[in-house]
Amino acid sequence: MTNQNEIERSGVVAVVRLDDLSDAVAVTQALVAGGVTNVEFTFTNPTAAEAISTVRSVVGDVAYVGAGTVLDPETARIAILAGAQYIVTPTFKNATVEMCRRYSVPTIIGAFTATEMLTAWEAGADYIKVHPAGLGGPKYFKDILGPLPQLRLIPSGGVTLENAKDFIAAGAIAVALGSNLVDGATVKAGDWEEISRRARVVVEAVGAARV
Repeated sequence: MTNQNEIERSGVVAVVRLDDLSDAVAVTQALVAGGVTNVEFTFTNPTAAEAISTVRSVVGDVAYVGAGTVLDPETARIAILAGAQYIVTPTFKNATVEMCRRYSVPTIIGAFTATEMLTAWEAGADYIKVHPAGLGGPKYFKDILGPLPQLRLIPSGGVTLENAKDFIAAGAIAVALGSNLVDGATVKAGDWEEISRRARVVVEAVGAARV
């Protein structure tokens, strides 16, 4: 898996935001077993780069591994050199997009208003992460895509196993789920089957919404 097409094919991005990433490989394997191949490790954890490198080495190409909560081009470069295959940001920073384009690494750039989305898109963002998506809900996506159908939107923040299909039906290219898919308590318990089960549920929902 070498390009952003995997994000669109799968339609689901797992946002792994944990205080402890020592089980990053097991988490990734559980997600992949459930059909979620896009796994994002957030840089809110200082060991994210190490986790990305380890997962890429152990899991290989069965997962498409990204870096999230990337605030600046310096962090983007660290993530890319660690093996990140795509970069996710919470907000738009042109220098970060430029850094990723320099390395031909796809970007999912955070924005919320129509102006922010279009600005990021014109700067070269591959996808727009609409956050917090729960604030506007699926209807907001229809409203945005009416005048701006060229945008490839991914909701994040407020996406659940139950409403993921609604965002896809409203025009989202994929959905991003955090604690509703991977949470600290389930990881600490080592309940990998539960994570796989959640992954299957959301993958099936997204698939059904695309029919």
